Amino acid sequence: MNRKMFFGMVISSFLGAIIALGGYQLIVKDEQQDLINPASMENPVTLTNYVFDSTDFVVPEGLNFVYAAKLATQSVVHIKTKYNATRANGNNPMDQFFKEYFGERYDQQRPQGMGAGSGVIVTADGYIATNNHVVEDADEIEVLLNDNRSYTATVVGLDPDTDLALLKIDDVNLPYANFGDSENIQIGEWVLAIGNPFEFRSTVTAGIVSAKARNINILARGGSNTRIEAFIQTDAAVNPGNSGGALVNLRGELVGINTAIASPTGAFAGYSFAVPATLVKKVIFDLKDFGAVQRPLLGIRISDVSAELAEAKNLNVLKGVYVASVGESSSAFDAGLEAEDVIIAIDGKKVTNTAQLQEQVAMNSPGDKIEVTYIREGKTKTTVATLKNAMNTTAVVKAEKTKFFQVEGAILAPVSAELKEKLSLEEGLQIQGIESGKWRDAGIVEGFIVTKIDRQPIGSMEQLSAALSKARGEGILIEGVYPNGEKAYYGLGW
Repeated sequence: MNRKMFFGMVISSFLGAIIALGGYQLIVKDEQQDLINPASMENPVTLTNYVFDSTDFVVPEGLNFVYAAKLATQSVVHIKTKYNATRANGNNPMDQFFKEYFGERYDQQRPQGMGAGSGVIVTADGYIATNNHVVEDADEIEVLLNDNRSYTATVVGLDPDTDLALLKIDDVNLPYANFGDSENIQIGEWVLAIGNPFEFRSTVTAGIVSAKARNINILARGGSNTRIEAFIQTDAAVNPGNSGGALVNLRGELVGINTAIASPTGAFAGYSFAVPATLVKKVIFDLKDFGAVQRPLLGIRISDVSAELAEAKNLNVLKGVYVASVGESSSAFDAGLEAEDVIIAIDGKKVTNTAQLQEQVAMNSPGDKIEVTYIREGKTKTTVATLKNAMNTTAVVKAEKTKFFQVEGAILAPVSAELKEKLSLEEGLQIQGIESGKWRDAGIVEGFIVTKIDRQPIGSMEQLSAALSKARGEGILIEGVYPNGEKAYYGLGW
């Protein structure tokens, strides 16, 4: 073997080894490129929700809970309520039995009732929105601010039909919540619930909007036909004590008042419900300005359109609000709506169920005009309805100032304290004057005191309105008494 051939073989072997080793390294690198060396000083995994900058961190836009919580927490208050001992167990069906057995000692021995909830300051001069069920029947209401200042609050007005209430404390320059646009809030949007669950002050939880215009029939227990349930449903944790607290968007704006939870145990189990801010704003400022909610009504009986109803009534639509009947001389009647129409929009905004329809109508006042889009016999039509109140008028009712109520020719007023004492009445409305109309046709004469309508107690304009609205299109039973003590019953076609 000559020298040249020998050196050629050596060089070829050396080059072959280098190529083989290089190829092996490339193959191994490709196979292990996703593996992490735990001993490495640099971790190739990066966190997507924040990046470190010295000791601070930056939250990506759209997920900044810190700003919203810091802004909104200042306006959320803790509400503590006290109830007289005689009222603490007033709903116990055994109360009367125990009272008859123990006499007056039973009332004296019962413990005083206590309650707690939350509220939201909505004006700098001390108006606070909360739930009706938080403060209803309370004898004392204490409000504690986030900075631990304490106040005694007074009730400005209550609205059981939306489960809202308005309180007032005496101070100025208070931190207050700005109202957001709950009507355009999106399903899937982040929201924060702020309140005082289980006495834990200023608690913040987060979740998303999981549904809108949800009707859970929680207000149906009151028997009113004018109740409005169009709740925002979220999965933000809410527990007892959160009622009346704030639901806010990530700008810290108030989009709802937390009201209820869906739970088999009484504690949070996944879903909570809030009254939308657009409805809250309408109700509480009505209570502030007039002392009573200016509640507009179309005057129709309605139900959700379903597949079964569509088939039974030969409807060509599967979503909307079915008109079962139209009250005589009502807003809907004057606008030309008829039974078996299907309402699909109010003021150009789609309504697919009764909750959405009620919410859209409720944001208005008697005298306002709304555009109603509906389907009749397969054809889409539009009409304009002028909304009326439960008395079938467009008049503004000021509960704090107005002592007389006129309904279908009858003028009613609260019963005097002297007459209540004489007849042992707790409440009632007395007819001060009567003209031609349904009341006179039924045989009722001046002086008669209305105590019940369809077995529901009547002692205020709100209760009278609710009872008459519920009975629209049907007969009603009126119970009462005359000043001489004579009890009487009358039936009216309504």
